[in-house]
Amino acid sequence: MSARPLDASSLRRWAHRAVADLISHTDEINRLNVFPVADADTGTNMLFTMRAAWAQADAHADIDDVAALTARMADGALRGARGNSGVILSQILRGVADVTAAAAEDRGGWLPDVDGALFAAALRHAVSLVVMSMGHEVPGTIVSVLQAAAAAAEDAVAEGADLADVVDAAAGSAARALDRTPTQLDVLAAAGVVDAGGRGLLVLLDALSATLTGRVPMRPAYLPAPAEPPAASSTTTAPQFEVMYLLSGCDAAGAEILRTRLDELGDSVAIAASGFGAAAATPGHYSVHVHTDDAGAAVEAALPLGTPSRIQITSLGGAPERHPAGGWSRGRAVLAVVDGDGAESLFSAEGAQTLRPEPGVPVSAQQLLHALVNTGAAQVMVLPNGYVAAEELLAGWAVASDWGIEMAPIPAGSMVQGLAALAVHDPESRLVDDGFTMARAAAGARYGSVRVAAEEALTWAGTCKPGDGLGIAGDEVVIVGGDIVAAGAGLIDVLLAAGGELVTVLTGDGVGEEVAEALAEHVRRRHPGTEMVSFHTGHRGDALLIGVE
Repeated sequence: MSARPLDASSLRRWAHRAVADLISHTDEINRLNVFPVADADTGTNMLFTMRAAWAQADAHADIDDVAALTARMADGALRGARGNSGVILSQILRGVADVTAAAAEDRGGWLPDVDGALFAAALRHAVSLVVMSMGHEVPGTIVSVLQAAAAAAEDAVAEGADLADVVDAAAGSAARALDRTPTQLDVLAAAGVVDAGGRGLLVLLDALSATLTGRVPMRPAYLPAPAEPPAASSTTTAPQFEVMYLLSGCDAAGAEILRTRLDELGDSVAIAASGFGAAAATPGHYSVHVHTDDAGAAVEAALPLGTPSRIQITSLGGAPERHPAGGWSRGRAVLAVVDGDGAESLFSAEGAQTLRPEPGVPVSAQQLLHALVNTGAAQVMVLPNGYVAAEELLAGWAVASDWGIEMAPIPAGSMVQGLAALAVHDPESRLVDDGFTMARAAAGARYGSVRVAAEEALTWAGTCKPGDGLGIAGDEVVIVGGDIVAAGAGLIDVLLAAGGELVTVLTGDGVGEEVAEALAEHVRRRHPGTEMVSFHTGHRGDALLIGVE
């Protein structure tokens, strides 16, 4: 299979894959994080920064000029950068944006794709931008890994390699450079780890290789080697706070003045300028990062030089296994797992974000985590609707909690229960109150399903033959009808035997509207005073999903 070109469509696929791969490697990267501060958040910060870039790629699905698209991705990363590693990642993306912008200008203002030579040039430019943003180079960090990747890409271009081979060469060289980082930085050797930021960069390069070729590079798990804990020191202590903000209206000379002042206040100083592509932030726009004991002074230092905004101050103390919450665009969201175009439209219209399973593939914890991060919310009410196994929900909850996301799974076993829960969702109430109310509404909706018998069989309700409708409640067949209308009518009678005021019918793929009309007539005739609503969700498997409240 030939490799894909790195056009705008492939860039969006890469951004999507990069976020997914960072999700699956976040814990690994965080465990490697010992430099410059052992705060176990490098993977988390790179994930949130890449997610900000991905959001820009998704928001501009109409752009087919890679220069314009990479400029927006770089700008999104700069504005959404978290931590030292996030600032560095934003500058790597800016390297791509700057190089493609120059190429587009040379080619009449539009660039259809990135070739191997442009990719190599982007990596080399990124090295310069990263070093400039950090103020100096520290061997054994992500800079060393990036330099190795750039050199290998340039060598591959010189040998006439195509883009896919250039990317593979860069990734392979990055992996070897990553293995060397403990020999370059004493703190890594003492902890028995490779550089966390370099590992994150390798994830991004491997994601690009997989996007272009469909082949997933195999890498070992980079885990900390057993080591004696470092002796306590009475002479040095880590800074108390991580401070980040955006600074506008500042020129290059002002940025250097600020860097000097921040160097006096703390360490891990990074000042990254915006790019100057078609969609970049206004020139004079900087992302500022520092670790310091005096957070107020770090912000005040910028006041004579420009206008700070989006100020984030995070404590670097506390348990290292917990990651600081924050960086979310809103407080609470609802994530519903749904099947069918109609179901997606229905839940979206009610304010939920949706996750759709692949045909025949159960929803994994990784897919759930990806969707949770994409909500951009610090609290997420999850409606599994019968499509997520309990163990996957538990695994997703455990990791999401560690990332600062409060996930509240609502016990909805069907989309009809999910709709009942969504109807009472109150984002202004406390999380525990909202969860209780939604769970009670879901539990109050009795539900069942109707499917078509595929073969002759003996059920609890009698013998069925192919083509019969089977009414199912509580995982057992309780109705056998001649068709799905007969089975649906019988199931509604069973569900209403314990009372109810509202019947909800969701019709699946290939089920015509006449089925819903026939069931509505049955409810009017047999259950006066009971309302019935129906929606064509187009879900697969069951012909009908029926709920009673």
